[in-house]
Amino acid sequence: MFSGSIPALVTPIRDGVIDEKAFRALVDWQIESGSSALVPCGTTGESATMTIEEHDRVVRVCIEQAAGRVPVIAGCGSNDTAVALHHMESAKAAGADAALIVPPYYNRPNQEGVLAHFRALAAGCDLPIMLYNVPARTIVDISVETMGELAKLPTVIGVKDATGNAARVSAQREACGKEFIQLSGNDDMALGFMAMGGVGCISVTANVAPRECADFQDAIAEGRWDDALTMQDRLYPLHAALFTDASPGPVKYAMSKIRPGFPTELRLPMTPPSAASRAAVDAALAHAGII
Repeated sequence: MFSGSIPALVTPIRDGVIDEKAFRALVDWQIESGSSALVPCGTTGESATMTIEEHDRVVRVCIEQAAGRVPVIAGCGSNDTAVALHHMESAKAAGADAALIVPPYYNRPNQEGVLAHFRALAAGCDLPIMLYNVPARTIVDISVETMGELAKLPTVIGVKDATGNAARVSAQREACGKEFIQLSGNDDMALGFMAMGGVGCISVTANVAPRECADFQDAIAEGRWDDALTMQDRLYPLHAALFTDASPGPVKYAMSKIRPGFPTELRLPMTPPSAASRAAVDAALAHAGII
């Protein structure tokens, strides 16, 4: 259902307001550049500092602009089960193809709480759910055993795995079945992740290099592993540079370099990337042949 290069879209902000014109242009560029699906309102999209109304609006705009050309996986996560359910219902009404949902952050539920959270969401809305396992941000890990239980729910279809543990791919194939969709949440590890059974990447780098990331995924899907390794070597410094400071600061800076006029504004508590981070991004863009 989902595979290939799937950007976790940045949200352009200008003078404190979401710039819908720039966002629509970003959606078009991503689709024209070969991205296979889109994720609005993920972590990279600064969903944590959006109002509920802004969040729902960004998802609607993405779906409107995509106009059925590619699927849209709407970020719907919250540490409040009721709010996550609201986002799912709003995304479904807008025409989203799936919801991307983290386990509750800050609350730190145990595994029973994680199960109860996702079971309540699946019972409350039949929009397909992609789990998003990112314990570095949520503190809570969706264990392999818990994921195996969640995979039994008919609407839980896969995972964006940002654990940084490649062995989880094999463990989750065993626990959840080989048809369970596994997407890498780490650009730098996507090559190994795919070799172990992944089918794509929800990517930060694809914001900046959508064609390159799409070509990389195509090479893997076609079994051209030598070509994929060459592309990995070309893109690896960029994967690293985009996390040399708090994300999405470096990503928005990179966007402004390749799409002049793209707003770099962030919402507090996020602040602009350091001079060292900007220099790393500049060098990585040059290494990748993007500028």
